[in-house]
Amino acid sequence: MLQLKDVTKQFAAQVVLRHVDWHVRPTDRIGLCGENGAGKTTLLRLLAGQSEVDTGGLQLARGTTIGYLPQEGLEHRGRNLFDEVRSALAELLSIEAELQSLEGQISRKAEQAALDRYSELQEIFRQRGGYTIESEIGRVLKGLGFAESDWHKPCEHFSGGWQMRIALAKLLLQKPNLLLLDEPTNHLDLPARDWLESYLSAYPYAVILVSHDRFFLDQVVTRIVEIWHGKLTDYPGNYSRYLTTRDERVAALREGKRRQDEEVARLEAFINKFRYNANKASLVQSRVKQLEKIERIELPPERKKIGFSFPVPPKSGRLSISLSGVSHGYGELSVLEEVELAVERTERIALVGANGAGKSTMMRLLAGVETPLKGEREEGHNLDMAYFAQDQARTLDPSLTVLEQITHAAPFDMVPKVRNLLGAFLFHGDDVHKKVSVLSGGERNRLALAILLLKPANLLLLDEPTNHLDLASKEVLLQALKGYQGTLVFVSHDRYFVDALASRVVEVVDRRATSYLGNYGEFLRSKSGEGDVSHSSMRVEQASSNKDSSAESGTASNAVSHADRKVLRREEQKRQKQLDEVEKRIEELEQGLVELTTEMQAPEMAVDHTCLGKLIDKHTELQSELDDCLERWETLQELLAVNGAS
Repeated sequence: MLQLKDVTKQFAAQVVLRHVDWHVRPTDRIGLCGENGAGKTTLLRLLAGQSEVDTGGLQLARGTTIGYLPQEGLEHRGRNLFDEVRSALAELLSIEAELQSLEGQISRKAEQAALDRYSELQEIFRQRGGYTIESEIGRVLKGLGFAESDWHKPCEHFSGGWQMRIALAKLLLQKPNLLLLDEPTNHLDLPARDWLESYLSAYPYAVILVSHDRFFLDQVVTRIVEIWHGKLTDYPGNYSRYLTTRDERVAALREGKRRQDEEVARLEAFINKFRYNANKASLVQSRVKQLEKIERIELPPERKKIGFSFPVPPKSGRLSISLSGVSHGYGELSVLEEVELAVERTERIALVGANGAGKSTMMRLLAGVETPLKGEREEGHNLDMAYFAQDQARTLDPSLTVLEQITHAAPFDMVPKVRNLLGAFLFHGDDVHKKVSVLSGGERNRLALAILLLKPANLLLLDEPTNHLDLASKEVLLQALKGYQGTLVFVSHDRYFVDALASRVVEVVDRRATSYLGNYGEFLRSKSGEGDVSHSSMRVEQASSNKDSSAESGTASNAVSHADRKVLRREEQKRQKQLDEVEKRIEELEQGLVELTTEMQAPEMAVDHTCLGKLIDKHTELQSELDDCLERWETLQELLAVNGAS
């Protein structure tokens, strides 16, 4: 249906496509991959007819219709949402208008020509789904996350992300033969991504898309096309298959290049040795021609990655943080009502739900950025928290350079390491002297993440940390978080990221928060009734079981003698005294560690290594004692809780 023949496209000195031949079949579902700036968007614009080739040709089959969704620049105004989306079906609406006109004409005078035309149009209208226009528009709008109450809102009231959804809805309703989508999952929450994934998997025509969502690519595409060095390379299968096949191909290329380099070196050595030997002139010329005919193997570049690991966090109490009976909102808008959430040490909790459901509000409440209108937020013992907001990059100072920004945020002992940290986040050489104001969205996000790593924390709150990260960078961040030893609460609309990390999913919907054990796939199975009951249901059953146990204990306790109860009370008083002593010692140790850290950071310690060594040894000793005290504190708390229940 579409073919590129010897196509070349370049911008200034950069060649984006170099003598490319490529063919797209009528039902292909293709994912475009490549480094940032490789030319993915340029190729989509060429196919959409928004850019011209420099040389070569682009051929389309007769009757091919094209729909293109760009990354940005989308704006709709002048109509309400429903009418704007309905306007995409201009041809069907024209047929509908003619049918209505013919109905009026026939009612006045039933001419045979009008009857024949009406019958013909009616059949065309039926075949193209004209009688289900309203329901189809509703299905697409609902799938993309629009509530029915949004249908009559003016389009200009919707923000940029929702403007993209409006454009996508119009394209899907038009059903073009060739659908071109540039980052269609940007600004989509997980429910909308799930719906779009299902829709595109069943789409009857060709789809070519660019996406940084690995799970989405795996589910939708059947062919990956990699753009590199002006060439297109086809890989059958989805993204995961592409990664394996590409590594095998690069390994084979590397071996081929090694052998080619050896052959080139042998030929060049012969030429250099006998260049001025008349008896060997013909042999030298033969080698020169042979050398000229060799088509040099070019290796794809090593993929740039963010490589880092989180510092070992300080040990926290068993309960990291909790929200109890929390209700919150803004003005007359109620966002959360009676929310209960207890986050325990080392848990990995993913907050999921539609955009606007309240996930970011919950993150701000957990972080203490906002105070709940009702209910309580409680921090666990020894909590050390780091919060990455969805708009964290906006907190950066645009007047500073990258190096100045991270140095200002760095603790004293981390200042010598900031250059290495920036290097891990792809800020090399002169990049560190760039002003924050000229950084791209992805670069700002990487810088904000680097700053987050400056201090070890035992609770990470991450709101959309993968925004503006490419597939390779997401994978490295994922691996780092897998190795993180603290507690994690995060929001992400990347299904692969959530599936790989979450040990519990908390769904925020209808101002409530409901917990489900497992990752996102298990959450979906629980929702559909195929999996285990929700974590909340388990808690209810557990509470019921505890209640029954308490009742049984109460019955048994009636048979306990008065003397036995006195022994139990004395034991409880003894443990309470021990708990008070442990808590007092914990406070003393924590204060001692703070004072030692201050001494260790003093400028004179940089030259007095003997004194610094003693301080480090003392710090290690106090930290070890503190860890032991925290374990003792937890044990006593649990014993007191058991005695209190009995």
